[in-house]
Amino acid sequence: MKIRFLFLLPLLVSLVPVAPSLAAGDRYALVIGNAKYPDADAPLKEPLNDARDVADELKRDGFSVEIGENLTGDGMRRAFDKLYGKIKPGSVALIFFSGFGIQSARQSYMLPIDAQIWTESDVRRDGFSLETVLGELNTRGAGVKIALVDASRRNPFERRFRSFSAGLTPVIAPNGTLVMYSAALASVVSDAGGEHSLFVQELLKEIRVPDLMAEETLNRTKMGVTRASRGEQVPWISSSLAEDFSFIPGAGGSRPSMTAPPPSPPPVVANNPPPAPPAPPPPPKPADTAAAPAPAPAPAPPAPAPAPSPKPQVEAALPPAPPPVKPAETTPAPSMDSGPSAAALAEDPTIKGLTAKIAANPDDVNALYRRGQVYASKGAYNLAIKDFDETLRINAKDVEALNNRCWTRTVVGDLQGALKDCNEALRLRPNFVDALDSRGLVNLKSGAVKNAIADFDAALKINPRLTSSLFGRGIAKQRNGSAQEGALDIANAKAMDPNIVQEFASYGVR
Repeated sequence: MKIRFLFLLPLLVSLVPVAPSLAAGDRYALVIGNAKYPDADAPLKEPLNDARDVADELKRDGFSVEIGENLTGDGMRRAFDKLYGKIKPGSVALIFFSGFGIQSARQSYMLPIDAQIWTESDVRRDGFSLETVLGELNTRGAGVKIALVDASRRNPFERRFRSFSAGLTPVIAPNGTLVMYSAALASVVSDAGGEHSLFVQELLKEIRVPDLMAEETLNRTKMGVTRASRGEQVPWISSSLAEDFSFIPGAGGSRPSMTAPPPSPPPVVANNPPPAPPAPPPPPKPADTAAAPAPAPAPAPPAPAPAPSPKPQVEAALPPAPPPVKPAETTPAPSMDSGPSAAALAEDPTIKGLTAKIAANPDDVNALYRRGQVYASKGAYNLAIKDFDETLRINAKDVEALNNRCWTRTVVGDLQGALKDCNEALRLRPNFVDALDSRGLVNLKSGAVKNAIADFDAALKINPRLTSSLFGRGIAKQRNGSAQEGALDIANAKAMDPNIVQEFASYGVR
């Protein structure tokens, strides 16, 4: 339910220990975010934020975490040696790397920021082979080895070779290994220009779902990324795990069904809530949207949990909507015409590319939808709504476009239009958690606190760690007179995400 915008920090060459808040046991993780490569035209925008959020989540899940930012070759070598030194027989070892990667001689290499690469032999000299790292962890006795690699970016090094293969290559890994790349083999994805990569947004949502084994967590991440990118980005997974492992300690009991949604309750009637003050920032969810709409009984694969972007993609039971009540007082929000203009954003690389596609084919529904997401992420809400309008003109049953337009309308204060969109999305897909969470905020801002509690309850039954619904329910409970219960929800949400208060304040909810 959130997209934050931070400026990249100056060059850091650091290895910062992150103390686990839970008993770490034999779970060890090394998280590396490399963003400032001198050979690139500009620093990457995603790796540092991605690394920090992944490290925080792993810490909550009981890992002893080391995080390295903008590491040189020497820094990466020391980081890996430190990880190797911790491993005991039976340990769990996890590596997360975000930055530039390259394949050479049928191996995938993670690159430090000071890599000097002009020939393929330089790759093997300066890069760190993923296969070599996993092999060393195996030699040290690690029972479960996990590598999450977000390095499928076009980088400045590949084009220096007379011939090259883009992206990464399959890993020949030892038994007991689970490897995931953010994109398919030998393919690359563009930097979206946001705070987090689509891969990490979906990964964090799925890690937070209770009672899932690691393989299922990553498979759901793959489905979420594929849907959100409309098939343009399909992660690659390889597994040789010989034992059950879950990111959340103690998980492994009953799991949410991947094949059948919960029974559908009575359809929701689009109540016309009384008008309410405008609503502020967060964009729709570039990373939390799916590819194609599904009819009500369709099994749209669940993918819950808060992530850096607004709506998790899980299925939840749809509650009946109680009658609306008096609108609550909120703080000012951006108007429909606020935010940057189309001319001001025309040279943005992502928008420019999508606009060219739309110019070539005005009915390119995928390009329209994606440009709407990018516009919303940059605060150009009126432009985003126009693109979602066009998407829905072409396919009126696109539940993700309906949900995104619901969210954006909520931001600019069109609460009646937002409610109509959310209700339609939920009619088409009765168990769509993204729309439940969106509608909960619409009802909260409208003052329909009982409706909001019902929506947030439904979302939290499927994903108890959905921070946006937990915090929203806490606010709604307090406004409904249950001060103590509301305070507990708010405290739990703040413990999971310290930025949640600021996030809701930006929506006009305090």
